[in-house]
Amino acid sequence: GMSLPQRRYTPEEYLALERQAEHRSEFYAGEIFAMSGASRRHSLIAGNIFAALHGQFRGRPCEVHMNDMRVKVSPTGLYTYPDVVALCGEPRFDDVQRDTLLNPNVIVEVLPPSTEAYDRGNKAAQYRQLPSLVEYLLVSQEQRHVEHYVRQADGQWLFSEESGTDARIHLPSIKAVLVLAEIYENVVLESVPAEGQGRS
Repeated sequence: GMSLPQRRYTPEEYLALERQAEHRSEFYAGEIFAMSGASRRHSLIAGNIFAALHGQFRGRPCEVHMNDMRVKVSPTGLYTYPDVVALCGEPRFDDVQRDTLLNPNVIVEVLPPSTEAYDRGNKAAQYRQLPSLVEYLLVSQEQRHVEHYVRQADGQWLFSEESGTDARIHLPSIKAVLVLAEIYENVVLESVPAEGQGRS
């Protein structure tokens, strides 16, 4: 998004502004970045993921949020709004307002083409520094394709990717499963696979 370069803000100033603002902004290193609105496709994919996880969380001490739960990456000072954030167990918050989550287990970003490089690089690198984070997903909105990163016991991240309609993604940290057919339900994708590359 656009940055407002006039001055540098403290986290406290950012939070005070953000709690009164109509539109959400991220914060990093003294700068406030307006977030662009999501496309219909982006919103459908994030909504499908939210719905799938929400259904699997019934009767369990887990929660899932879409778009509006602010997360603070404490080691780097980034404040951001992941597309979908989930955790099981007791949520921890930044302050008494209880509107800035500190300990997500899973973060999902639906990649808009415009910010794909940032989400893949800088932001993902910051997410990986969250001690509570065990998994993150980067979900394409151009094609059926999900990248899945899982933190191993030794701290290394294991990468896998799924692209088949029948593919399933197991999320061990929250004991849930996402099916690609459900993630992309009702989503019209621009790119049509070439002949012989799976079924549509």
